[in-house]
This record gives sequence, structure tokens and C-alpha cells, in this order.
Amino acid sequence: MGNTFAGKVALVTGGAAGIGQATAEAFAAQGAKVVVSDISQAAGEAVVQGIKAAGGEAFFVACNVARADEVKALMEAVITHYGRLDCAFNNAGIEIEQDKLADGNEEVFDSIMDVNVKGVWQCMRFQIPLMLAQGGGAIVNTASVAALGAAPKMSIYSASKHAVLGLTRSAAVEYAKKSIRINAVCPAVIDTEMFRRAAAVDPRKAEFAAAMHPVGRIGKAEEIAAAVLYLCSEGAGFTTGIALPVDGGATCI
Repeated sequence: MGNTFAGKVALVTGGAAGIGQATAEAFAAQGAKVVVSDISQAAGEAVVQGIKAAGGEAFFVACNVARADEVKALMEAVITHYGRLDCAFNNAGIEIEQDKLADGNEEVFDSIMDVNVKGVWQCMRFQIPLMLAQGGGAIVNTASVAALGAAPKMSIYSASKHAVLGLTRSAAVEYAKKSIRINAVCPAVIDTEMFRRAAAVDPRKAEFAAAMHPVGRIGKAEEIAAAVLYLCSEGAGFTTGIALPVDGGATCI
């Protein structure tokens, strides 16, 4: 256990698995009081229990980030429980698209945009007032390498992550003088349950994913967590409005 975030309160949405779980655990290991949020209560509660078993402090709040009332209630729970919010990792997102643009449909479009874009916007619009009231804070949003270039057969998902960067950069400038830093992390393919499910259906996905990264492998959730913790740390005090690729060199080729 470290103490980099001792006395700090960190919120992680989409915290029940994958990158969110790894980041919640990393915050707790560095001394933060962690609020884990997800639509999956059972999985989220399991993450909290794991953090507590390791000597950390955390509690769970169920939340669908696309719903304003639930996000508002989440932030109220954070303040009621801990009294402040120092770090927010807006990580909740979905990835359900495997069609060329003209083959897509409105239901898929709305579903992706509601969570990936509206969800990030909802979270920030309720987080920022809390941070303004206490004199500052740090926010990190999950974008993707798909926000930094083309993503064939994932045009809607890619567009949603481009939008996350637009929200991130605009808000970063708006609140830069208020001591609120807002950045985005852009993962490439990461070894999560979501990826494993896709690879189980088509084993070629795993080979293709490894080959697209110059380092020769896909990423680990813990590697994204480390980037998030850096962006929330005092060491990143002069860093705001960036889109940080954590991609094994994928955006270099």
C-alpha cells in the first residue's frame, strides 16, 4: 500500500471489471478512498470487497451514467459518504458495433452515444461543481486510440470517442484557471473480459490485436490504471486537456 492519494477521494465509473476495476484497486492501493460505480451491482460489490480485503477503503454505488438522475444521485452519495471528490475517472462505456457505417442502425448509434458521450458529459457536469466548491480536482475520461484515427467497422464507437476528446479539451480550457485538470486516456486493445469474449468467438481477433501493436502484445488493464493515476497525481499538475495514448506504439504506424 502506498500513500500517493492519502486523504483523497476517487470515483471510478465502469468500475466493476476491466480497466475500471484495475484503476479502482490502484487508487485504493495508493491510499485513496474509492467510490466504485457500475450498472452491475454484484460485480461492483465484489470489487469493493476485494479492496477492503487488501486493506483499502471503498464503497459501491449503482449508476447508469446515461441517466441524469442516477448520476446526480451518485455524486450526492459521494459527498454524503466522503464529503469531497478529488479524482474522477469517467470510464463507463460500451463497444457493441461491428458494421460498416452504411450497415449501422439507429438503435446501436443511440445506445453507444448515450453511454460513451452523454454519460461522460453527465458525469462531468455534476463533478465539476463539486470540485469548484472545494477548490480543484482532477478528471480523466476514457477515450480510445479509435479517437485518434480511423476505426473500420467501428465508426459510431470511434465517433463517440472523438466526442469524448472534444468534451475533455473544451472543459479543460474552461476550468484550467479553477484548478480543475481534465484529461483523457486513449487505450489500444486491452486484455479485459470484453476482449476475451470477442476472442473466444473468433480466435483470429487475438492474433490481429497483438500484431497491431509494435510491442507485440495487447495491453494490461493495470497499465491503463497507472496512466490514470499519473494524470490524477500532483506530478501531472501542469498537464490538462491532453489525450494520452497507452497503446504499445499502435498510433505510431
